[in-house]
Amino acid sequence: MPTILSNRATTNRILHREKASKELQTKSRKKASMVESPFKPEILRGKVALLTGGGSGIGYEISLQLGKHGASIAIMGRRKHVVDSAVSSLNSLGIPATGFEGDVRKREDAIRVVESTFKHFGRLDILVNAAAGNFLVPSEDLSPNGFRTVMDIDSVGTFTMCHEALKYLKKGGLGKDPSTAGGTIINISATLHYTATWYQIHVSAAKAAVDSITRNLALEWGTDYDIRVNGIAPGPIGDTAGMSKLGLEGILSKAMEKMPLFKVGEKWDIAMAAVYLASDAGKYVNGTTLVVDGGEWLSKPRHFPKDAVKQLSRVVEKRSRHKPAGIPRSKL
Repeated sequence: MPTILSNRATTNRILHREKASKELQTKSRKKASMVESPFKPEILRGKVALLTGGGSGIGYEISLQLGKHGASIAIMGRRKHVVDSAVSSLNSLGIPATGFEGDVRKREDAIRVVESTFKHFGRLDILVNAAAGNFLVPSEDLSPNGFRTVMDIDSVGTFTMCHEALKYLKKGGLGKDPSTAGGTIINISATLHYTATWYQIHVSAAKAAVDSITRNLALEWGTDYDIRVNGIAPGPIGDTAGMSKLGLEGILSKAMEKMPLFKVGEKWDIAMAAVYLASDAGKYVNGTTLVVDGGEWLSKPRHFPKDAVKQLSRVVEKRSRHKPAGIPRSKL
């Protein structure tokens, strides 16, 4: 009987957390829909953006906001129905958009999609690499093939797309006026590898590689081709596949207790960072990965209540004045 009651109590706690998570995400979506962009609607007018993974989640929100700020949008994704749905949604808002089925792990797909984007819109100014793979797994249970798959999507896929887009993005590239600046690349990263993250060795390694790609291309292509290359590292973002796929929804409310800004981020937050980096507002930003996580990766659990720390500090200070520690004493 005690075991049954214990299981019921555990189940109730999980259900309570999931309910709280859903309520928080609903409030987050309502709040995001009411927030107006701080940027002018025409800040990206005349620009063409290609987004991998731009048909859902954070990628779609970036597609939406780039489009709302004047850019024409091309979306690349492996699931045709997702891409088609995203394009239809953008078109219904008056945003010029098209979509292409493709896998960033395949170079032939990358070449085809980049060329098709150029043929459709006549130019390419912005590349956003948002395609990613992720799942929780202990390192000893992760097969080399599983590790390689995530590396291929996140790291190799990012470089492949950058490589094939170069001739269109560079200053004086195809479809560009030689007198105008080069384009910009935004790589979606993470903060997992800044310290260490449980059961995420594959993604941590992949995103560390993405950050390295960002810095190196910023150095080389910023110098040689006038292309700005930056990244965005999102923290926990509500109403995304990542939150549900990684099983984070159930512990959302508990995690918020140690987050500096006491809230989970919104997809809108990441999209606004992308608008900033893609626009002239970020024209002097190159080679950086902008962390958008409310300071979450810096957070650590509080071992003592603040009042207790203040009280202890006064006691220690008083004691140290009367009996200084660490002062050498003469034996003479």
